[in-house]
Amino acid sequence: MTATSEFGLIIVGDEILSGKRADKHMPKLIELLAARGLQLSWAEYVGDAPDRITASLRRAFEAGHPVFSCGGIGATPDDHTRQCAARALAVELELHPQAAALIRERMQDTAREQGVPYDPDRADNAHRLNMGVFPQGARLIPNPYNKIPGFSVAHVHFVPGFPVMAWPMMEWVLDQQYRHLFRQQPYLEKSVIVHGSMEATLTPLMEAVERDHPAIKVFSLPSVDHPQWGRHIDLGVKGEPADVEPAYRQLLSGLQAMKLDLGPELVREIGLSTPN
Repeated sequence: MTATSEFGLIIVGDEILSGKRADKHMPKLIELLAARGLQLSWAEYVGDAPDRITASLRRAFEAGHPVFSCGGIGATPDDHTRQCAARALAVELELHPQAAALIRERMQDTAREQGVPYDPDRADNAHRLNMGVFPQGARLIPNPYNKIPGFSVAHVHFVPGFPVMAWPMMEWVLDQQYRHLFRQQPYLEKSVIVHGSMEATLTPLMEAVERDHPAIKVFSLPSVDHPQWGRHIDLGVKGEPADVEPAYRQLLSGLQAMKLDLGPELVREIGLSTPN
């Protein structure tokens, strides 16, 4: 992985697409990445349709970038992610021995909490072991909430749909596997509010700035009903601080030469709240 590695996110579940539940994973992953000086590059939502899940995961495995997949790794009939991951990889599923041990440990804890004897051969307990059936070659992701693990295969990381479990598991993956990608300084954005112009008019200037400063990105965020600035464009550049400064000077100089009505200048730092 290089410092420009992309991070992707796949959210699995009919309940998200139907509106029964609102996705909370994407904003949380954005927060976790930003605290480490990283950014989310793409996200995809897919319902509980095995063919679609398999296609999404196949693209994730082929892309070669870190991807988190949230949801569908349980053992009920509408959970297909484990099976689809195996299909995408063209490998068999198998009961992971460490996962099985953790699931049995969790079942023993539950029986003790309920004051009943633990019966490993009881049908529901035997069925719960399916939550530890992963594609061959999987590595475990520890679950601090109830011990039932997620798993990783190559650079794709599978966690449950429950935020209370998924979020610490994603954080663990980032800190254990991608610390070498963490930025050591904040990512910087500098922009200016442009009144009374159109993006088409500004495009040649934007292209020139990106051409002359390939390490930065230019952004243009138009608004038609802002409560303070009304109709305007928030136009700026973002990247490493040392790269942003000369690019922003060129952008601002170009806008001034066009004699446009400029409002306030804005500066934003992304991260870093360095994780432990």
